Amino acid sequence: MLYYRKYELNHEAPWVVFIHGAGGSSSLWFMQIKDFKKYFNVLLIDLRGHGKSAPTQKTSKLKYNIEDLSADIIEVLDYENIAKAHFIGVSLGTIIIRQISESWPERVNSMIMGGAIIRLNIRAKILVAVGNFLKKIVPFMWLYNFFAWIIMPKARHKRSRTLFVNEAKKVAQREFMRWFQLTHTITPLLNYFAEKDTGIPTLYLMGEEDYMFLPTVEYVTSKHKSSKLEVIPNSGHVCNIDQPEKFNQLAIHFIQNNAA
Repeated sequence: MLYYRKYELNHEAPWVVFIHGAGGSSSLWFMQIKDFKKYFNVLLIDLRGHGKSAPTQKTSKLKYNIEDLSADIIEVLDYENIAKAHFIGVSLGTIIIRQISESWPERVNSMIMGGAIIRLNIRAKILVAVGNFLKKIVPFMWLYNFFAWIIMPKARHKRSRTLFVNEAKKVAQREFMRWFQLTHTITPLLNYFAEKDTGIPTLYLMGEEDYMFLPTVEYVTSKHKSSKLEVIPNSGHVCNIDQPEKFNQLAIHFIQNNAA
């Protein structure tokens, strides 16, 4: 089972589950914990091979897919007897949450997607192609640093870049390659997700400087009636770190308005 931490306020409080992105860990939600645990029961999970979730002997031999990575999260919820929760994710974590809403919609009260990846634009597809070409030639941390700089290029994104790169250093190269292989299968899945409105209340929190992913989120939220977009000023891809106060304010307000 995945490693997780929980902060339980009381039995009546709603659960909020935080899902980090590839190369990160649950520790990257440190700017959210204090505010959220005042109102909610909080569950923070480390994905496979990240943070304190070491891959098991069984999973270390597998090619990863979004369905199995999502099932890992449900296993933790089942173990903790959490029937339903609000989910908050960032970057690749938003894809996992979207898969949970597809496979287990009855477990999802609402979704908050920070720095959401909905569809890969031309720049992102070129980046993935370059990564696939170089992944067996150059050390994976070179690739990760390069990706982090492309996605979070501005000086004010430095804290986000540094935190993610430092967390990525804790991920084994073999594990990084398994996660990177997801890029081979993710495009058709993202296209499907972009076309289908789940009907579940969804808030997209995007930095105004998230140039790679914001345009597609703007398009999708204009089509999906259950979705709402809030653009956070002076913020890039990892808006929960760039502008934590605004992120927390918007997310907490949204959850309170959609409490089951």
